[in-house]
Amino acid sequence: MSKRLVFIILVLLAAGSALRSPADAETRTFLTLASGSPGGVYYPLGGGMAVVIEKTVPELRCASESTGASVENSRLVGGGNSDMGMVMGSVAYKALTGQSPFEKKLDITALFQMYPAPEHIVTTTKSGIRSIADLRGKKVSIDVPGSGCAIMAAAILEEAGFDLKKDLTIANLSQSESVQALKDGVVDAVFFNFAYPGAAVMDLAATRDIVLIALEKDLADRLVKKYPYYVQITIPKGTYPKVDTDVLCLGDSNLLIAHAKMPEDIAYKVVKAIFSNVREGQYALINIHPIAAQLTPANAVNSPLPLHPGAKKYFREVGALK
Repeated sequence: MSKRLVFIILVLLAAGSALRSPADAETRTFLTLASGSPGGVYYPLGGGMAVVIEKTVPELRCASESTGASVENSRLVGGGNSDMGMVMGSVAYKALTGQSPFEKKLDITALFQMYPAPEHIVTTTKSGIRSIADLRGKKVSIDVPGSGCAIMAAAILEEAGFDLKKDLTIANLSQSESVQALKDGVVDAVFFNFAYPGAAVMDLAATRDIVLIALEKDLADRLVKKYPYYVQITIPKGTYPKVDTDVLCLGDSNLLIAHAKMPEDIAYKVVKAIFSNVREGQYALINIHPIAAQLTPANAVNSPLPLHPGAKKYFREVGALK
């Protein structure tokens, strides 16, 4: 979505609010939603969610604000300076537990997981690699040093029993460099971390027969026990060309968080409004950004943070929780 279109949506929202009477404004609860910077997914999706809440819940008003995303949003919500915020699951977990870069524990909770970001492990049929074990002795790109992708790749490989300095050759290539290197046979496999379907994998699949390496279930179980801020994610079969089986992955999540003291009825109304307007209606989020297709109750409850009681109430109603 273009910045201009997002701007138009927010202007229209503001104009609609201005036309209401002062008495109407006084009877409605005003909420803020901290999103991200223009150019990312959080910014347009956050704007769309704010419009949904504003336009479909008579008791609520809502405005989205552009921010520096995960770390800043955790601090804004935890400090009571924003009601909701979009945050990567690993960052939110560290905010909740007071781990670096946070100086203290923040009183936050999850309204829902917006969409998952699985760690894709991609190779080609030509490589002969079909499992994590087959990576031994191979040259593997895990993204640039210090990236979330590289950190997660190292966690997976080490838990699988690899010595990263002895058992394989690590390349720290960017996403675009990894795509070209795999096409040219310079590397044997690559790690990517992003929501599916990822453009880099689709690029590879356009000219190569790709293979997505699935984690064995016991390895995935060990990883989420050791790193509770990660989640298990299944990339459905058919997501990528010629990948005709479900692929179990380790991944990060992208959450909409709230302060733990948000009233239960407000949390319930917010979650219900958003999930009632994903694909249908005048304010359908799927028209704002295609990633909204992954806003499903089944994905929503897969969170590294405890769900807010108001969110639980909604997800029990729709059968996603018992």
